[in-house]
Amino acid sequence: MIPFGPDPNQCCLIPMSPDDPVLIYPDKRCDAIRPRMIASEIYRGSSYGPKHPLSIPRVSLVVDMVHALGWVDDQTYLTGPIATPAQLARFHDVDYIAAVMQAERDQALPPDMMAQYGLGKNGNPIFPEIFRRPATAAGSSILAARLIADGGIIHHPAGGTHHGLRGKASGFCYFNDPVLGILELLDSGLDRVLYLDIDAHHGDGVQIAFADDDRVLTVSMHQEGLWPRTGLIEDVAGGMARNLPMPKGMHDDEMRFVLQEYFLPIAQKFAPQVVVLQCGCDILEKDPQSGQMLGNQSIWDVVGAVIKMAPRCLVLGGGGYNPYGVARCWSGVWAVINEIEIPPVLPITAENILRDIKWSHRHGRQPANEVLTTLVDPWRGGAIRDDVRTRVRRLRGYGL
Repeated sequence: MIPFGPDPNQCCLIPMSPDDPVLIYPDKRCDAIRPRMIASEIYRGSSYGPKHPLSIPRVSLVVDMVHALGWVDDQTYLTGPIATPAQLARFHDVDYIAAVMQAERDQALPPDMMAQYGLGKNGNPIFPEIFRRPATAAGSSILAARLIADGGIIHHPAGGTHHGLRGKASGFCYFNDPVLGILELLDSGLDRVLYLDIDAHHGDGVQIAFADDDRVLTVSMHQEGLWPRTGLIEDVAGGMARNLPMPKGMHDDEMRFVLQEYFLPIAQKFAPQVVVLQCGCDILEKDPQSGQMLGNQSIWDVVGAVIKMAPRCLVLGGGGYNPYGVARCWSGVWAVINEIEIPPVLPITAENILRDIKWSHRHGRQPANEVLTTLVDPWRGGAIRDDVRTRVRRLRGYGL
């Protein structure tokens, strides 16, 4: 048995040192409703292209892992729908939606449309499922928002496309499923939504969408200097955004420090009716798109604590460009949500899923044996750097 995250009976944070107090927050989850996962087979075999960072399998690996481990059944695993153009138009411009549909139909666009809509360039290629794949992520977030209207937790690992703009593709994101899910939550009558983003990249599209909406507090922790190079600590948008750019080399003890000293206190103060957690795992060590040093246990700590801060929670995926890291981390997220004990050694059915991964990147050519036989990373801790303490202290000074 491998322990992870806070005690399941209370939101209890492990102290940073023996002299630090243990902070306890009330558990606001709706225990009467079982957590559910939403995914789709559209992600199996769909790729942005052989040289793109999203050429790798991701969601299909998570789906296969949780099934191999016996962690889902017909009641807890749902197939996500494709959002309709009308549903997408709740946020996105109608002409942009039509352009994405045209790109899928023709597998090409005129140069002027490519430039106008960011399609077929700047990391946003035209590929066979260019409309259906992101529309499924959007439809799944919309469905998830409806399903948790009365309470509960949904894990949607294909979600988290937080860079998508109203009329343009951006940062590998064509439609912004977090925005569409939050809009559905607001339409249901909720008026206190906390969006927490721990992806290595700033959640710029979501912040822009809700910059002037006092019903939505957007909090983003990201690596400083990474694309899109926004989200400075002084950026509060219209007053409802908080940004914590972190230096390279962030480790597990620093993540736990941020959780204890910032994420949970601001969540407690905001008192959300629902939390939308963007759980990008490109902050893991050996992810090729960031310079952070985290193991998956500290990400699970965040999930395990944050899901208790509201009676409703939508846990999304996000970035993650190492298929081994994605498969192990997001499968573990589902275990944390359900308080499932993670075995110290994977059964052979789950191990074989990891062994079958083909990834030509230098990190994938010869993965360590423990990457293939276990789910839990070793704790990667260290001293809390003064720079990290200073940034958290400064951000706390902004209040709500």
